[in-house]
Amino acid sequence: MTDSESRDTDPAAPASAEPPKRKYPVGAVVLLAIAAAALWGSSRMTWVTVSSTDGLTEPRTDKLNGGVWFGALTPLALVLLAAIAAVLATRGWLRRMVGVLIGLVAAVTAVPAVALLTRSGATAARAATLAELPGRATVTEVVTSPFPAVLSLVGALAAFAAGVLLARMPQDAARLSGKYDNPVFRRAAATEQVARQRTDEANTAPGQLSERVLWDALDAGTDPTEEAPPPTDTPDHDQGKPGSRGV
Repeated sequence: MTDSESRDTDPAAPASAEPPKRKYPVGAVVLLAIAAAALWGSSRMTWVTVSSTDGLTEPRTDKLNGGVWFGALTPLALVLLAAIAAVLATRGWLRRMVGVLIGLVAAVTAVPAVALLTRSGATAARAATLAELPGRATVTEVVTSPFPAVLSLVGALAAFAAGVLLARMPQDAARLSGKYDNPVFRRAAATEQVARQRTDEANTAPGQLSERVLWDALDAGTDPTEEAPPPTDTPDHDQGKPGSRGV
């Protein structure tokens, strides 16, 4: 059995100098950014075009964009942007809770798009109300634009996928802020690893430090190339050598 295998199986063996790699939620962050961009773009596009006449003036045509047809569309896009910061600042069960909330937001976002695409949401009465038509006006035509609704639905699906990824994120997933990214704590950890490395070399079980750890140790004022001091205790078997004084 090699030295590395014995250290892996022996619980009393010194810990590895290189910390285990942690998983960052890159996929979820990218999906959230795509979802926020899709919702924002959809809110600026025309969802419904309503034509009306009141018998007194010229026929009127109003174009209702996504922000008017579904008033919460723009705020939900901003919520998803804020969720990116929340994801990067949390970890563990708190990050999974953020994922659940993102999934709920995605479900709410998909409702008006599905209603419009199935023709159940584009009613003349709703169009007249949102266009602020006078009471004597009569709606003559309501035309829906499917592409903005589809874009909104794509954003909702991307947000839901991000929520699922976050809800299933392992416990040891990393966050981009915390003591491991603080230079003070990182240098202290590097100093501790260098000290452990010297102990390992004194016990004839050398390890290997990464270049990042070496630079952090130098920044902290610790020289990684300095050898460990020799042991001060004299082994008992030296008493039997010639020249040793017996009891």
